[in-house]
Amino acid sequence: MSTVIDLKQLRAAFLAGAANINANKDYINELNVFPVPDGDTGTNMSLTILSAAKEVEALPEEPELAMLCKAISSGSLKGARGNSGVILSQLLRGLTKGFKGQTEITTEVLASSFELAVESAYKAVMKPKEGTILTVAKGVCDKASEICKKETDIISFAEQVVAYGNEVLDQTPEMLPVLKEAGVVDSGGKGLMTVLEGALASLKGEKVAELSISGGNNGGSATQTWTAPAPKQGTGSSFETDIKFGYCTEFIILLDKEFTDKDEQDMKAYLSSIGDSLVVVADDDIVKIHVHTNHPGQAFEKGLTYGELSRMKVDNMREEHREVLIQSQDVENAKAQESSKEAAPDNTPRKAMGIVAVSIGDGMNEIFRGIGVDYLVEGGQTMNPSTEDMLGAISHVNADTVFVFPNNKNIVMAANQARDLIEDKDIVVIPTTTVPQGITAVISFNPEGTKEENEEMFLEAMNNVATGQVTYAVRDTVINGIEVHTDDIMGMDDEGIQTVGKDINDTTFDLLSKMADEDTELISIYTGQDVSDKQSQTLLKRVEEAFPMCDVELNFGGQPVYYYIVSVE
Repeated sequence: MSTVIDLKQLRAAFLAGAANINANKDYINELNVFPVPDGDTGTNMSLTILSAAKEVEALPEEPELAMLCKAISSGSLKGARGNSGVILSQLLRGLTKGFKGQTEITTEVLASSFELAVESAYKAVMKPKEGTILTVAKGVCDKASEICKKETDIISFAEQVVAYGNEVLDQTPEMLPVLKEAGVVDSGGKGLMTVLEGALASLKGEKVAELSISGGNNGGSATQTWTAPAPKQGTGSSFETDIKFGYCTEFIILLDKEFTDKDEQDMKAYLSSIGDSLVVVADDDIVKIHVHTNHPGQAFEKGLTYGELSRMKVDNMREEHREVLIQSQDVENAKAQESSKEAAPDNTPRKAMGIVAVSIGDGMNEIFRGIGVDYLVEGGQTMNPSTEDMLGAISHVNADTVFVFPNNKNIVMAANQARDLIEDKDIVVIPTTTVPQGITAVISFNPEGTKEENEEMFLEAMNNVATGQVTYAVRDTVINGIEVHTDDIMGMDDEGIQTVGKDINDTTFDLLSKMADEDTELISIYTGQDVSDKQSQTLLKRVEEAFPMCDVELNFGGQPVYYYIVSVE
């Protein structure tokens, strides 16, 4: 019987939790309700906690508690991706806040820390919704508070808390009808429990464990094994030594042949030999790659053996990390101000207002540049940029006020988190949830106006835009009474799936017919990278004939995954 967790155990438990969700991220991705090819809750949560794990692994094997808490909190905060990742980072932030100043970690300390974790996470969400990761976290907290005084044995306490958390997770379909209809539990809640299960296994001394997961659309089960990573002998927290592999490399392979399980294993083995922080997600005719390496070209060359490459992106993490440290709350204000000036590109004079926007696709990028965006963040549905990505982008804009356009509902929270970490600039996040909203809002920018006037115009402009997206289904499901089968073409607007068909243009036209009304003045169509000119011109002619009183614009967007993105104003 043990009534306390020592630092070595705490460190190992955290790393085991990170390893567990990393091993099971693909399954968690599959729990996303909507059958679109961009379900990435597991990936976002995994990358978020791995960002913290990387900093923890760089510490000495038995660091001081304050050092460990800082590594977990700051690492997850900067690495947070997507709403689920941001919520996870806030849970970890609150948890470690409760650990600070403690001489030993007991069940009562764990319970009070869980309370701070849940409080922090709920504050980060503007409109908390029950039946989500927040509900599961609150269940874990409630159980911990209930039993912490009478149950002082750490293992028994943790087993009861995890068991109750899974009970709450199993109830999430009853709290959210959309989960029940799809036959899944909440993916974010499953991600949280996966982390806690890994940590529990570590506390119990289980070097290697099997995680049985059941449920999902088919009611089946899968078993995966994971091994907690061996602790590294760290040399300290210097950012130069933290980053072993300096280039964050991302790309998509457009497969020209079958990508077998053996191919996937070979790809993972090769990328592991040249880097770390590896993500390989295969989905029908595309494979999404993320790896940290010192040789991006070698990763690209390997990818080319399976097909064409798309959305290639390489970021120098050492350079970005230096820029992020400039913004850190732990750096003295004077030093931050001096360094941030040095980080400004091409020594342009500081101006009153600047703009950062998240974009996806070569065409969209050109549109944003053409309407005056100062800095673009590559990202969107298939790879949400992290808080650190947003911080790096903001640091490149030499302005007193920087407006940030996330252009995706799953990036707004990361943008808000970046805003809260910056002190030497006034950051205003305009909560755009789609690229067309962002384009329309940025067009209304008045450099001669005040910050307040521009913010008001941005919000008004974005609210006048309705957006639709057309893509394919990756699995069979039923959403809001609409039956969807694998490979069906789906037309979705801001409210959800509106139409399902077999032909891309027919489905897009049907979607626009549902979105446009007698007050519509402008219809904009953005073509994806997989749509031919002939195909898009045919759609353009059809829409112009059907809506003669509207202006109809056709633009090359170049976005992956979505055949068309459309908007009506």
